[in-house]
Amino acid sequence: MQSIPNNFSAGELLPLSFYARSALETAPLLLGQTLVHETDEGEIRCRIVETESYGGIEDKGSHAYGGRRTGRTEIMFAEGGAAYIYLIYGMYHCLNVVTGSRDDPQAVLIRAVEPLTQQDEALMRLHRGSRARRPADLSGGPGKLCRALLIDKSLNGVLLHSSASPLRLEAGAPPPAPASSPGDPQPAIIAAPRINIAYAAEYADMPWRFYYRDNPYVSVIDKERGIPY
Repeated sequence: MQSIPNNFSAGELLPLSFYARSALETAPLLLGQTLVHETDEGEIRCRIVETESYGGIEDKGSHAYGGRRTGRTEIMFAEGGAAYIYLIYGMYHCLNVVTGSRDDPQAVLIRAVEPLTQQDEALMRLHRGSRARRPADLSGGPGKLCRALLIDKSLNGVLLHSSASPLRLEAGAPPPAPASSPGDPQPAIIAAPRINIAYAAEYADMPWRFYYRDNPYVSVIDKERGIPY
């Protein structure tokens, strides 16, 4: 497993400089960080446990492939640090973290999160309803987590590094190590192909999805193609 640097104190807002990297560099770094959303019912805090990288105009899986610049994708061309939120199938929102420099469209899709406390979980279940019987049913998948956290297009473009933003990213405390490797300060990270992008041709099998190996909130465990990161 590669070493994932974390030079921030838990609870500290991730600074603008954190988002200056490419999406591929940032995707594994986002694992373990804390996603915070202040809702009318209360603040919800979650640990990010699964991400996908979509970076650069050459990535055929990206909305901005070939430099495609539309009303929806415009935020991808902004400076890193903003939220890119879009709707799929007319009903599911997806949260992305814009990274990189201006005019270089890079984004990381947040695919799964884990509530930090029982209170966080209770608020998420309130929004998800009785359908969430397993951890992955609650927030394992981009549409599920957005429903559980009440994230929609009204938050598109908010700055995740701003304390004034209702949606932001903070440095997370180190998650517990798996029982199989008690001496490891972090759980093992798996790199695997992204989900449902067969249209991306040769980019469809790139191992650009990252997740914690033993986390029950992860949306899809790839036992055949997943490799240690």
